[in-house]
Amino acid sequence: MSLTKAERTIITSMWGKISSQADTIGTETLERLFASYPQAKTYFPHFDLNPGSAQLRAHGSKVLAAVGEAVKSIDNVSAALAKLSELHAYVLRVDPVNFKFLSHCLLVTLASHFPADLTAEAHAAWDKFLTIVSGVLTEKYR
Repeated sequence: MSLTKAERTIITSMWGKISSQADTIGTETLERLFASYPQAKTYFPHFDLNPGSAQLRAHGSKVLAAVGEAVKSIDNVSAALAKLSELHAYVLRVDPVNFKFLSHCLLVTLASHFPADLTAEAHAAWDKFLTIVSGVLTEKYR
């Protein structure tokens, strides 16, 4: 799966707006993930998972930083996220389905922050992009 030129343009232009709120969006995305898919909490036994906690904010920031790296390397997401893929597959052993859950929660968070920007075309582009990101993060499992 690859992005069209129009989809890449949508992703990169919207990222400019998202990146200025990355910490907030990352935190809200994780809060949604843990509220909607509580089984994901099992990978964070040492975290304070209360809404707005320092650990949740720090990890949310890391998640959005990784998305930002993928956006910067939109034509080679696999190379941009290779180390992260290895970490999650070999060290953390995260169930791959959690990346799909996280992608969904990120889309919902983007929709709540940028309702005018997340048109049907933008939603489709972000969904496709996050599917690529999830695929890269799970490719070491195969």
